Amino acid sequence: MVTNVTNFGRSGLSDWVLQRFSAVVLALYSAFMVGYFLTTSDLDYAQWSAFFDQTWVRIFTFLSILSIAAHAWIGLWTISTDYIKPTGIRFVFQAVCNLALFTYVVWGVQVLWGA
Repeated sequence: MVTNVTNFGRSGLSDWVLQRFSAVVLALYSAFMVGYFLTTSDLDYAQWSAFFDQTWVRIFTFLSILSIAAHAWIGLWTISTDYIKPTGIRFVFQAVCNLALFTYVVWGVQVLWGA
């Protein structure tokens, strides 16, 4: 029997809600970015930089990065527990996924608020 470790002991309902919430955030962010690209003509570095200098855009982008990480982790955890039966291989797979997601979040913070 596989226990649910994605949410540290709560029911699978919280995973379901988090995955749906993150999907909504990602859909809104995608629509926002597509809208920005469609309404901005002759996009250059100065416009792009000024756009991301706005705090609310950085926060929305960071929320999207966190949503990607949460959404991916829940999905990858579910897939790994369903299809990877040997415990050692599943552990390594999940550890690599966690390390990659953590790296992407840290990298995203560095890109958004770094020097």
